[in-house]
Amino acid sequence: MDGVRLLSWLMPAVETCAVDWDEVFREELPRLFNYFRYRGFDRASAEDLTSIAFEKAWRARDRYRRERAAVTTWLLAIARHAATDHLRRLRREVPLDFEPAPAPETPESAALRADERRRLRALLAGLSPRERELIALKYGAGVTNRAIATLTGLGESNVGTILHRTIASLRARWDEGGGTS
Repeated sequence: MDGVRLLSWLMPAVETCAVDWDEVFREELPRLFNYFRYRGFDRASAEDLTSIAFEKAWRARDRYRRERAAVTTWLLAIARHAATDHLRRLRREVPLDFEPAPAPETPESAALRADERRRLRALLAGLSPRERELIALKYGAGVTNRAIATLTGLGESNVGTILHRTIASLRARWDEGGGTS
């Protein structure tokens, strides 16, 4: 095969490996934002950190390698670093503050939801930093245990075990009324 035919034969493969960044942004924006919210950042900080993570990813897009990690895993690694850098700059823990539920039907249901959010914030604040990180990745970012293992350096079964125990502990504390102010 001559050089021209070889090059034309390889070009379709190169084109199919290209990342559609518009699609990545649409799909991953909610995942990254939720990850930051579950980490305990307020809405404005979560929005800022989501923007920072996407900007860093865009600037490093030529270094992304599909064979090393999925785009989601790569973005979450960047997001984790952005969160760590932000917390280092603040040199303090960020208080948990979740959004209020949309348009409650009655004042009673609004009060109940607000109380449940307070209880959840208190329970999550009582977790170790590692447990909070795993909860944020699993339920905030919605990633798999395998992806969490890749991001954190833990074994996949270890991630599952820690999450299982953490959720069981949270449920038990919730049922006994723990975390109330």
